Amino acid sequence: MLVDVLLVGVAAVLALWLAFRPQLTVSRGGKIGCFIALFILPALGAWAGFDMQMYHAETTSFCLSCHVMTEYGHSLYVDDPSYLPARHFQNNLVPRDAACYTCHTDYAMFGTLKAKVRGVRHLYVQYLGTIPKPENIKLYEPYNNRECLHCHAGARSYVEAAEHHKSPDMLSRIDSNQLSCMSNNCHDIVHDVDTLKDATFWKGGQ
Repeated sequence: MLVDVLLVGVAAVLALWLAFRPQLTVSRGGKIGCFIALFILPALGAWAGFDMQMYHAETTSFCLSCHVMTEYGHSLYVDDPSYLPARHFQNNLVPRDAACYTCHTDYAMFGTLKAKVRGVRHLYVQYLGTIPKPENIKLYEPYNNRECLHCHAGARSYVEAAEHHKSPDMLSRIDSNQLSCMSNNCHDIVHDVDTLKDATFWKGGQ
């Protein structure tokens, strides 16, 4: 943030200096200074700002800054290990300050072109449209096992789990996303925000 402001400030000072003393641009050094002030420094400032905002967009606080996401944040504290996000969050199986991004690495700006377009639609809905109720928010596509395997692939607790060997090809089907981790009553209790009114919550992490 400081670097970004500094670059923009220096660019503005140089631009004003050149505006009041245009004769400086006649010389070779003046032209170089003009190019730096009007193009290089603003570009560096924009890059620094973009990089900072991309990092900020990966934080849990950013994801929960939208009011409609508040209940999803509450679901991380449900005192019930059958709630998959709560178990991961409370036991530091995912970094708490990047919990949402860790499990949704293909969401909005971080995903494909289609996901980025959806992200733009979210902005429109946030500021100009009708915001849905939390319980009505659904994934556009079934959750991809790839997000689970970022961490679990190759882990002994995953590879040797009896639940993953109910059939000879079960593990390979999970690895190839043919069989969802969320199906067959395996890990199908996720955020379930419509049940939170009856839930109890863990106080330890707040």
